[in-house]
Amino acid sequence: MKEKIKSLMEKGFLLDPEVAETLDENTYNLIDRHLNSDENVVLTKSVIEELKQKYSSLQELNITLVEENFGDVKIIKNYEDIPKKVEVLDFVEHYKIRYNVLKKILQNRSELADVVSINRLFNKPERERVSVIGLVLSKEITKNNHIILELEDVTSSIKVLISNNNKNVYDKAKEIVLDEVIGITGSVGNKIIFANDVFFPDIILNGNNIKKSEFEDYVVFISDIHVGSKLFLEEEFLKFIKWLNGEFGNAEQKQVAKSVKYLIIVGDIVDGVGVYPGQDEELTIKELSEQYEKLSEYLKKIRNDIKIVMCPGNHDAIRLSEPQPVFDKCLAKSIWELPNVILVTNPAVINIGSYENFSGFNILLYHGYSFDYYIDKMDSIRNNGGYDRADLVMKFLLQKRHLAPSHTSSLFIVDPNRDHLIIDEIPDIFASGHLHKSSVSQYGKTTTICGSCWQATTKFQEKVGHHPEPCRVPYLNLKNREVKILKFME
Repeated sequence: MKEKIKSLMEKGFLLDPEVAETLDENTYNLIDRHLNSDENVVLTKSVIEELKQKYSSLQELNITLVEENFGDVKIIKNYEDIPKKVEVLDFVEHYKIRYNVLKKILQNRSELADVVSINRLFNKPERERVSVIGLVLSKEITKNNHIILELEDVTSSIKVLISNNNKNVYDKAKEIVLDEVIGITGSVGNKIIFANDVFFPDIILNGNNIKKSEFEDYVVFISDIHVGSKLFLEEEFLKFIKWLNGEFGNAEQKQVAKSVKYLIIVGDIVDGVGVYPGQDEELTIKELSEQYEKLSEYLKKIRNDIKIVMCPGNHDAIRLSEPQPVFDKCLAKSIWELPNVILVTNPAVINIGSYENFSGFNILLYHGYSFDYYIDKMDSIRNNGGYDRADLVMKFLLQKRHLAPSHTSSLFIVDPNRDHLIIDEIPDIFASGHLHKSSVSQYGKTTTICGSCWQATTKFQEKVGHHPEPCRVPYLNLKNREVKILKFME
C-alpha cells in the first residue's frame, strides 16, 4: 500500500497515521473516486467511515473490480451487474465521478496545475489569466463562426468563447463533444472566458515507450463472427482454425501459429435474433442457444493451449446498454463449459504475458457500439475515411479518455459509483470490432487493433456505403510489438 499512500499524498490529501496504517484497496478506490484533493481533506478515521457509510448502501465496496487470474491471463476490469433502481441523483453522481476522475488526469498537465473552480471566476478581475476544468454542457457556432461552449463543474457553469482567429485552438475546439471533460486556459471577461487553449485528457502525454516482452509469443485478434447468419463465411473460418492448429498456411505462417498463445474475440460472436427488422429471413440458425452451441463446436477445434478471451457485442444475447455483462450462462452454456475460454464484459481490461519483473500487457477490449455516432458526427473522421478508418475513431476516444463521452453516443448503465467507460489507465493495446474492417495503428504507447469479420457484405452495408473486408486477422508479436494481417479470403 506504500504506492497508494504516496499517490494520495501527491494528489494533495493529508493522511492520519491510523488511516495510513490500515489503508486497503477498497478504501483507496473510495477516496480516489469520491473526494476532491483541492478541498484540503485530512483523511481521518471518521472521514473514511463517513465515506463508507455514504456509499455502502450503493454496494460501492462490492462493485470494486477485482483481479481474477486464469493462468497467465488476468482480468483487471470486469463489470459486475448489480441490479438497482435508477434515480435522478444517480445521474448526478455518475457525471460527478466522470468529472473527478478526468480532472485528476488533466491536472497532470503543467498548464492546468492551478485550476480554479468556476464559481470563483465571477470574483476575478477582467483579463486575469485563468485555467479551469469542466464538463461540456453545450456547444454552439456563432454567426461569425466562433465557437461558444458552456462549461460546468461541481460549483457552477460559465460560457467559453473560442475565436476562429486562433486556428490551432479553433481546430482543437472542433473536436470537442458534449459531456466530455476538458481543460481551458484563457482570460476572464464578464461571465465568460476568452480561451487561448483547449486541453483533452489524452494519452499521448504519458510518453511513447512501447512495452516489449522477452518472448516471441503472439496474440490474435478477431471479431464479428456472426455465427447463425446466412452470410457467415464458414469455409474461411475453418481455414483460420486450421491455421491456429498449424495445419494451414506456408512454413512461416505455420511457425507463427505455433507461438500463438492468445486469441482475443471482440464481440458479435453470433448474429443474434431480432437485432433488426427482417433478420429472421437472413438466419440459418434461428435459436440463440443453438447459435452459441454451433460457435462452441468451432472453438472446440482450436488447440487447448491457446487462451481464448471473449467479450460481447451488440448482436449478442445481452442487453445493448453498456457496460454489457458477460454472456448469459443459460443461452451460452456450451461456451461457458469450454476450458480454455475466458468470458469478460464489454468493455473490459485484461493482462497477458506477465512474468517475473515484467508486468505484461494490458488490453482494453471494447466492441465499438459508439463508433457509429462519432463517424457520423465528427468531420475529422467522416471526411477522412469514416467507416474505413477505425484507427481514427479509436484515437479520438483515447484522446477523450472515454469510450462514449456524449450522452447519446451509446446506451449506457447509469452507475452512481463508477463510470465504467472511462479509460483511466493507459492500455498497451486497445482492441475493438464492430466496423467489419480491420485496422491497425499506433498512438503513443498504445497499439490500436480493430478486428475484421466473418460475414459477407449485407444488403444494409451496401445501402449505407460500408466496405467490409472479411476474414482478415491481425496478429501481434509481443517481442517486437509488430502487427501483421493474415488474409483467409482472396
